[in-house]
Amino acid sequence: MSAQKDGWVSFSFLLLCAVSIPMLGSASLLQELSPHEYFSSLQASKASLAYFTHNVSPGAQPFLEQIENSVEALHDYGISVVKVKCPKEDVSRYCGKENALRNAYLFRGNVLIREFPTDALFDVNSIVANVLFALLFNEVKYVETLMDLQNIENALKGKSNMVFAYVPATGTAEHRAVMEVAFVYGTVHQFVLTTEATLLKDAGSNQPDVSSARLLFCHCQQATDLAQPCRRTALEQDLTVLNIHRHLKLMGAPLVTEVAEDPEKVSTVHLQLGLPLVFILSQKETYEADRRTAEFLAWKLLGKAGVAILSRRDRVDLNILLWSNVALKTPDEGVPIKYLVLEDTEEVITLVEDKSKVKQVQENEDEDEEDEDEKENDNLDVQDDQVVEAVSRDKKRELPLDQILTLTEDTFHSAMLEAAQTVVLFYASWEAVSLAVLQSYTEVADHLKGTQGILLSRVNCWDWPGVCTMENVTQFPTIKIYKKGEQPITYDGMLGTEELTSFIMLSRVSCPLKLATMDEAEQYLRGELPSELSSYQHSLVLGVFSTATSKVREAFTEAGSILSGHVTTGMYFEDDVLALSRKYAVSPPALLLARSSSQSVQGIPLAKQSAQDIVQTIRYELLDVFPEITVQNLPHYLQLGKPFLIVFSDGDIGQTESKEMLKLAKGRSQQAFVSCWLNLKNTPVGRGVLKAYFATIPSLPALVWVNLHAGGQVFKFPSEQSITEVNILSWLEKLKAGLEIPSSTLSEEDWKPPLPAYNFLQMMEAAGPEFTLRTSPHQEDRQEQQQLEGSEEKATVKEEPTEEAGVKAEKGQAPGRDLRGTAPRLAGREKQPKRHSEL
Repeated sequence: MSAQKDGWVSFSFLLLCAVSIPMLGSASLLQELSPHEYFSSLQASKASLAYFTHNVSPGAQPFLEQIENSVEALHDYGISVVKVKCPKEDVSRYCGKENALRNAYLFRGNVLIREFPTDALFDVNSIVANVLFALLFNEVKYVETLMDLQNIENALKGKSNMVFAYVPATGTAEHRAVMEVAFVYGTVHQFVLTTEATLLKDAGSNQPDVSSARLLFCHCQQATDLAQPCRRTALEQDLTVLNIHRHLKLMGAPLVTEVAEDPEKVSTVHLQLGLPLVFILSQKETYEADRRTAEFLAWKLLGKAGVAILSRRDRVDLNILLWSNVALKTPDEGVPIKYLVLEDTEEVITLVEDKSKVKQVQENEDEDEEDEDEKENDNLDVQDDQVVEAVSRDKKRELPLDQILTLTEDTFHSAMLEAAQTVVLFYASWEAVSLAVLQSYTEVADHLKGTQGILLSRVNCWDWPGVCTMENVTQFPTIKIYKKGEQPITYDGMLGTEELTSFIMLSRVSCPLKLATMDEAEQYLRGELPSELSSYQHSLVLGVFSTATSKVREAFTEAGSILSGHVTTGMYFEDDVLALSRKYAVSPPALLLARSSSQSVQGIPLAKQSAQDIVQTIRYELLDVFPEITVQNLPHYLQLGKPFLIVFSDGDIGQTESKEMLKLAKGRSQQAFVSCWLNLKNTPVGRGVLKAYFATIPSLPALVWVNLHAGGQVFKFPSEQSITEVNILSWLEKLKAGLEIPSSTLSEEDWKPPLPAYNFLQMMEAAGPEFTLRTSPHQEDRQEQQQLEGSEEKATVKEEPTEEAGVKAEKGQAPGRDLRGTAPRLAGREKQPKRHSEL
């Protein structure tokens, strides 16, 4: 720091001298000597610029005027200017030749450094620039090729930094400015100069205009590996001495300033040079993440603003810091520090670059609560994401989180040993879906209050990214269930209260249950389970095996473990297994399925006997033959990849239509398509689907054929015909023969979610079919209702393509907003930390 201070003082003194020395005139500083006097006066290490002449010709007069004008500028750098008068009889090297009289000579001591044609020294800028360029041969390297530049860069890595300047031509004002700064900073940084426009582009300049001079500061000292490129920070102002000096001072300042005092008293080089200072308000628990955020932001704002990190424990008004995560101090005297709540670093950058927004944001923060409420309520209808809208609407609601244990890096592993089953919600406090799920999670905690052996906990991945990384959490929110001595189970179902509560309770049952007697097996099929599970309706699967089928039993055991929490499975393989299986008309190995919606038991032979095949079989058999399509079960029928033959009705379907459709579904053609119906009163989004198919809602009931997986053609069954099995089969034959004209054809464009993190269907598919099973009518309600009503209504109206994961590296947003995207993000938007102080 002292070296930087000395540099600043020296440079300031130099500039002061340059502007304060009185105009002494050319007669005072421009010496006129004879050749003998000149050469005898030369001193070692002293530089001088000499022009030899017999008589001043009219053609040389403009040059002499510029030489005289440059005397003072060169004198500031210790360079004397001499006009040498040659006697007529002198025929020495410098006086005797005509060509010699057309040149100027630069000497250091009595050593000739450079010979300049007089037409290259056409004004003061060109004289000063070329003279300094010749003297600073080692401090300023000239390059013509990219290889030369890379060689210099590689030699500097890990040692010192480089200042790379491009000027369209030498001898210009910009060239002079670079040389004058290099005279002061040449021993601190390596200066590199070029006039090659192509080299400017190769060096990474984003400026397409090569007619203007450019300067890049290359941070090579931090690049310790030859394969690591030097970061580059461009000077965005014109190349003047003051601008370049200011830029180099900023580059030499600490990247992030540690602050342990009142921000009002803080003064950094940025404030001294007229730039704002951004404070990242941190706390002990989140310091490492905040430090990474501050460094990330500092690189983005390098040369535009300074960045400091301030602990909330330090001497600042805590009433302000409770709801603030950023503070902005401007260099203007008398202007108070602005304490703000911003969502991510892009907002900070925008705030710095557009000063008018500082006042606007502050005014918004200081608005009266009632006025703010009215404004928010007025804007609810323009939210383009239903989850964000819901969070915005409920953000003032204080969440009862006292029943949910908050985990940190220090308490996570010990908490896993406290209960037989520990449920952990991994979330990000700035993310809307996480906050929506957190509300459901508090309701789950209320439902399970007092339940022995279950501990509900949470980890804020913004505060504790290390924990989330260790637990392989790559998207928010993620819910995992930990049992002692077992691998954690990642919950992949819907995120509503009832669905999650049911999964937690059902996963307590060790599946598959091993039943010892035939009476136990019969009780199991009747649903006689522990009392705490009786309120959670679900289907039961019993595997019956002979004692000789050990491999199939192992596969079924694995399948039961996979389906734990979704389906309760049991296993019976005692000596009297044949008697039990004959009762249900199957032979071991087989499955006995007791549906929650029916009192009957269905026997299913096990044709394929691997674990995955058994999971697929159970999943498929649990689907209804003629289902009512709802928000919760639509994904499972879509995954079959079959066309839909669907009856849209405004209320319950008529008995006649239901009977005929059921006959059709059970017939030979049932494998080719999905026969189903949709009640518009239960699933209002169906009206939007019909409008997308037919522009207006047709008369109901309406029978529709649609193949979402091939072609997207929509056909409507003739309304004048009654819905009977015979009429439908005849109509389907016409469709197959191409005799019917489609009512509409859906766009082939993908209907994508607003963000990759909201692509719940893809998450379910990626997890494998064993994780997509949902059978209980009480387990698929709230969250997927939001998904279907949001995403399917968008499906009815062609949605614009959205950003894919992984583009925009800075936003770091890998698929699902993984942990790499948390470092450059700040805390929750608006006043959420104030309303949800527990976050």
